[in-house]
Amino acid sequence: MPYKLIIGNKNYSSWSLRPWLLLKAFDLPFEEVALKFDTEEFKRTVAQYSPAGQVPVLVDGDIVVWDSLAICEYLAEHHPRMWPTELSARTMARCFCAEMHSGFRAVRSQMPMCVRRSFPLVPAPEVAKDIARIEAIWTAARRRTKQDANAGPYLFGEFSIADAYFAPVVFRFRTYEVALNPTAREYMDAMLAHPSMQAWAAAAQAEPEVVAYDEPEAIHGAAR
Repeated sequence: MPYKLIIGNKNYSSWSLRPWLLLKAFDLPFEEVALKFDTEEFKRTVAQYSPAGQVPVLVDGDIVVWDSLAICEYLAEHHPRMWPTELSARTMARCFCAEMHSGFRAVRSQMPMCVRRSFPLVPAPEVAKDIARIEAIWTAARRRTKQDANAGPYLFGEFSIADAYFAPVVFRFRTYEVALNPTAREYMDAMLAHPSMQAWAAAAQAEPEVVAYDEPEAIHGAAR
């Protein structure tokens, strides 16, 4: 029986993107249940699966997993190579994901994920601080990985949970036209070229719904 993944709007739901991308990137069959934010259907359907009342939710038979990091860890228990195989790389990847999961509140609040938009922004100091840390994470991982000439273009060579976890940031940085150093930019471009990232972006572009409070103007005023 394939997995079932309950997600929100692709244009806005950064948390939904992570497990969706992981399932797609590892070619795992799953049924997608896409719910629209701010609807009775969303509240009613999510309540059937998640005590938290939020997406994403993964259903595997009679097992229900909510929270994006818990879903990623659950999938990694059942499918090999979702984390880097080498211990120090795997440890670093887990630390980076945990940091992303619990931190970077300024980027989250001031740069909501809005995949189909372009909205150049001069970041406020607290946002710039978050950006600098993310850039440092990407740069450290890529410089480490590049020591192996045969490594792939992702944070730890082959695509992993770490890349799925930073995927919403990649879309955010594109929307708000964030300037990055060459190493971080190269990684961002590789992520944007990933077929599953492109599939998500195309679906986000095709969505007709607009969630006003998740649009850039809700925070920053008139369109640039």
